[in-house]
Amino acid sequence: QVHLVESGGGLVQAGDSLRLACAASGRSFRYYNMGWFRQVPHKRREFVTGITWSGGISAYADSVKGRFTISRDNAKNTVYLQMNSLKPEDTAVYSCAADTHTGVVVPTNPDEYDYWGQGAQVTVSS
Repeated sequence: QVHLVESGGGLVQAGDSLRLACAASGRSFRYYNMGWFRQVPHKRREFVTGITWSGGISAYADSVKGRFTISRDNAKNTVYLQMNSLKPEDTAVYSCAADTHTGVVVPTNPDEYDYWGQGAQVTVSS
């Protein structure tokens, strides 16, 4: 069982920055690919970004490329999402997820992730 806990959400203005963190339990975090997804009411969960277990490969949704950066610190069992130049359309609940299969490709399908955090609300006002 892996527990994921997000932190760092909040209310910001357009153009501001915010950093989310996702802390994982257990000793196997370093072997997991990690992803960030977001969801707004009445819409499907959307892939935002992901990073492989080694940190060597990352992937981004087109809507966030150049503005968001994913990173991880395996010594701290934590993955981060740095969000810059935030826009009102970035408003959503952001959740981190763990893919325990140690692949070399970042999954973009939420069904390929095994564990999920509870989510953190990010609200961007115009």
